Amino acid sequence: MIRVLIADDEPLIRAGIRMILTSADDIEVVAEAANGREAVELARGHGVDVALLDIRMPVLDGLTALGDLRRAAPGVRTLILTTFGERENVLRALRQGGAGFLLKDSAPGELIGAVRAAAAGDAYLSPGATRHVADSLATGAVTGRAEDARRRVALLSERERDVLAVLGEGLSNADAGRRLHMSEATVKTYVSRILAKLECDNRVQAALLARDAGLAV
Repeated sequence: MIRVLIADDEPLIRAGIRMILTSADDIEVVAEAANGREAVELARGHGVDVALLDIRMPVLDGLTALGDLRRAAPGVRTLILTTFGERENVLRALRQGGAGFLLKDSAPGELIGAVRAAAAGDAYLSPGATRHVADSLATGAVTGRAEDARRRVALLSERERDVLAVLGEGLSNADAGRRLHMSEATVKTYVSRILAKLECDNRVQAALLARDAGLAV
């Protein structure tokens, strides 16, 4: 079973999300929180696999809670579920290690699919969030973020940087293997190693970091 925490300050919203998720036979809602601070505390004590966080909550907002959760319970995968899909919200969530970003007008099946993807270690983005990421990859990074990205990328070997660069272009493992004359299995091994070295939770976060470091064009 995938154990889920729901954090939203509106009880009716939490009830609706719970109803959708528990309609799936492999998902169990084990905790609910009305603010970000409660979410962090509950995630550590309930064996949570995936946390669904709203952005605008009292006491501690969802984006701040995401960062706190990653430090306090690094094994928990975090999805942002909100009505506020502005570009900066999407990018901040992903750069902090969020496993995905969905809007509250998403279809029930999309929400269930996002939870399953997050639990499996994959990233999930709603169509609107995907557009924001694509736009970001098409523009340069701000100076401070670029310096931090270059410092982290310096930890990689030359071949690892080659793989990271193609991740920054959004290539699949198979396409990356063809580009770099490597097997798909070897690319997958490199990707896992890169994510660990860069302390990235998923390919999307690594792709953004590659762009910030100037590796992807």
